[in-house]
Amino acid sequence: MKRLSLVTVLLLMALITTSCGSPVDEELTPVMFILDWVPNTNHTGIFVAEAEGYFEEAGLDVEIIQPGEVRAEAAVAGDAADFGISFQEQVTLARADDVPIVSIAAVLQHNTSGFASAAHLNVTSPADFEGLRYGAWGSPFEYPTLEVLMSCAGADFSQLEIVNTGWSDPLALIAEGQIDMAWIFYGWQGFQAQQQGVALNVVMMEDYFDCIPDYYTPVVIASEDTIANRPEVVRALMKALSRGYDFATENPGKAADILLAAVPELDAELVKASQDWLSEYYKADAPRWGEQKESVWQEYADWMVEYGILSASISASDAFTNEFLP
Repeated sequence: MKRLSLVTVLLLMALITTSCGSPVDEELTPVMFILDWVPNTNHTGIFVAEAEGYFEEAGLDVEIIQPGEVRAEAAVAGDAADFGISFQEQVTLARADDVPIVSIAAVLQHNTSGFASAAHLNVTSPADFEGLRYGAWGSPFEYPTLEVLMSCAGADFSQLEIVNTGWSDPLALIAEGQIDMAWIFYGWQGFQAQQQGVALNVVMMEDYFDCIPDYYTPVVIASEDTIANRPEVVRALMKALSRGYDFATENPGKAADILLAAVPELDAELVKASQDWLSEYYKADAPRWGEQKESVWQEYADWMVEYGILSASISASDAFTNEFLP
C-alpha cells in the first residue's frame, strides 16, 4: 500500500475540516456585553464562558465592557450594547417608564445584599439604625427599603440620617468614619472588608423577606428589539452563559482562577473567598441557572407601588423571560 506523505495527510485533513464547516472558519456574531460595575464574582460565569470558548462554540464574538457615563440599562435600551447586567429593581423602574428592557436570566437566585455598619456600633437589626448616618448612592428604592425595615423592627426612620455619597467607596467611608452604614453586596464587599481589615456587622436582606419580598439582583438584560429580531443570538448567549455559570457553581476554585486571569488586578484572596461563598447562590434551589419566577417579579413590583416608588405596578410577565434558557 502506498504511504501518504505527512504534508499530503495534513492537506487532506484541512480539506475535510473545511468541507465540514469548522466553527473556526464560521463567521462569529459580534456581541457587546456591558457590566454593571467593575468585574467581580457576580460576573464569573461570563468570564468563564469567554475563557473556556463557550461563546465561540455558540457562534459569538463577545466583547465585555465596563460601564462609563452610560449605565447598562440605557446602553441596552439604546442599542449601544446588546446585553448587560442590571438588577430587578432597576428593570422594574425602567419598565414603569416604558424603557423596553427585559431580564433574560437571574445571575443569583436570592438577594445577597445587606446593610453594613462599623462593628463598634453593635448594630444587629434594623432597630439599631436609629441615630446612624447612612451613605446613600441616590436610588429611589433606598429610602423606602430602609423605612420598611426599620418599621418592621419597631424603629423610627426619621431618626436615620441620610448622607448622599454617590458612588464613593462605602467601605472607605465607613473606615474613615464619614458614614456609619451602607448598603453592600455581601458576596463581594463583605469579603473585601475582611481583606481590608474593616470590621463590620451586616444586617442581611434575606433575614427580612417577611418585610420586603426577595428579588433577583443582579440579572442579565436584553432589549425587546433584540429579543424579537435576534432570538437566535439571545439563545446562543444563554447557552454559553449557562455553561459558564454551571462551571462556576461546580468548580469555584477553577472559576476564581479564570476570573483572576482575565482581570489580574483583582485581589486573589478576595476573589477566591468570594467565589467559594457566592457559587452556592448562582443556582441555589432553582431547577437551572437563570430561572426566574413571575411571583418574585410581581410581588416586588407590587411592594414598590405600596410604598410609593411606583405609581402603578408593571406587568411582571413582560419584565422577564425564561424562554431562552437551555
